[in-house]
Amino acid sequence: MEQAFRFNDESHLYLLLLIPALMLLLVISRLDMVRRFKQWGDWSMTKKLMPEASAFRNYLKGSLVLLAIAAMIIAWARPQFGSKLTDVQRKGIELVIALDVSNSMMAEDILPNRLENAKLAISKMLDRLENDKIGLIVFAGDAYIQLPLTTDFTAAKLFLSAINTQIVPRQGTSIKSAIDLGLRSFSPDTESSRAMVIITDGENHEEDAVEAAKMAEEKGVAIHTIGMGSPQGAPIPILNAQHQSDFRTDHEGVVIVTKLNEDLLRQISAQTGGIYVRATSSRTGLNTILDEMDKLEKRLIKGQVYAEYDEQFPYFIVLALFFLLAEMLLMARKNRILAGLLEGEPKK
Repeated sequence: MEQAFRFNDESHLYLLLLIPALMLLLVISRLDMVRRFKQWGDWSMTKKLMPEASAFRNYLKGSLVLLAIAAMIIAWARPQFGSKLTDVQRKGIELVIALDVSNSMMAEDILPNRLENAKLAISKMLDRLENDKIGLIVFAGDAYIQLPLTTDFTAAKLFLSAINTQIVPRQGTSIKSAIDLGLRSFSPDTESSRAMVIITDGENHEEDAVEAAKMAEEKGVAIHTIGMGSPQGAPIPILNAQHQSDFRTDHEGVVIVTKLNEDLLRQISAQTGGIYVRATSSRTGLNTILDEMDKLEKRLIKGQVYAEYDEQFPYFIVLALFFLLAEMLLMARKNRILAGLLEGEPKK
């Protein structure tokens, strides 16, 4: 049976950012020690006075300590495997979220950028949902299912975190493709209430988005839209090889400015009886839409969730203890007997 992996306290994983800093501190302290030795006299002569000193062993001992710290941090985050699927029945709605991942979503008129702001808002929305089914669609020039309808919000957060602008191979913005795929994503022959949320800057590069919305209206699916960006627009940043921010240009070398198309998004929502909200850096608008969807009739839906999770943290604690034991047993100096054998004659 397929198992689901998760961290029960994944916020603790941010402590892993300390590891590179500690590694840098280890290197700096070693270099500082060498600098002080050089001040005493000729470095080549100093090394001859310390034939058993080993820089490699010191680095290795420090690395083992850092690996032990990393293993303890992972253990603290409580890695778990879901081991038992349980059928559940709840009263809720079916909700499909279609997220625009075109390059224009990297514009920074909403901080930190349009895409990351939208992902953060969706993650917070998942914390508010209780008995509903949710599916994720990503779209640019084409639309793809990122996560089929599920009641497992932990899995939804996992799939959400993997979304970026490279996940869809063809660039552009085809809202029609997102709507069409969203309508096909709902459970067939279901009586539950259904809704879609499209999060995009509205720069539609294909025709018939409103026509697709009419099809959703006929099927009783309300489409709510969230506009990411500003009508004034912003350039689209890119990173060059030196990780310096540059901006996308057209074939004539003019910087491209991506602007929010509110008129189209209002038309799509109005066609299906949904609402339109413009996002800002501090407020995306999903809560407003959730308040609207709370008015929908909750009906019985079925799903599967992982009901039991097996703790995996003891393995990482054992691993940390192994690294610490190896560090204690590893001598900072060269082994005189081994060094003698490698040179051809054992040292007395």
